[in-house]
Amino acid sequence: MGHTAEDLIVRSIPFVTEVKNRTAGTDLETWLNETHGPGTPVYDDLAAMITEGVREGWAATVEVDGRHYRRSRIAEPQERLEWFSITAVYMESQEAFRGQYHQHPYGELNLVVPLDPGAELRGPNGWCHAGWTAPAPASHHYPEARGGALIALFFLPAGRISYDITAPDQEPAVAAS
Repeated sequence: MGHTAEDLIVRSIPFVTEVKNRTAGTDLETWLNETHGPGTPVYDDLAAMITEGVREGWAATVEVDGRHYRRSRIAEPQERLEWFSITAVYMESQEAFRGQYHQHPYGELNLVVPLDPGAELRGPNGWCHAGWTAPAPASHHYPEARGGALIALFFLPAGRISYDITAPDQEPAVAAS
């Protein structure tokens, strides 16, 4: 107990060093869940640290849409993290809840930590309870959670995430000619 953001960063270094030359997508998502899924040291250590961080108030501190949808950057991209950034998001909803639409210019590696037994996050391959999602480069989506509270701890190559994108359901209708 008593972990800090720095402890989480240091614990992440061997992980990002291992994945730095891999491309996010279904193949990497499968590998992450097989190699570093729940019950493995990487998953269990990072999940415990980020859960502690949210509970102690050093992670997922900025309200995006009230207390039930919060996020905060834990580390900016830096050399010791192989130029990944680390961000934590807290989402809590029984019904499916949509967060802010965004794009992953270089992909995303996302550790999903359910705080409630039925909590899950929608990834590119469906709903994920505990484990990893890995949206591919140029993918875009609404983050969605349901079934209770969860934390998403995500690693972004070069820290790149874009909210400067219009969701398909928000685009103006094109008049028929």
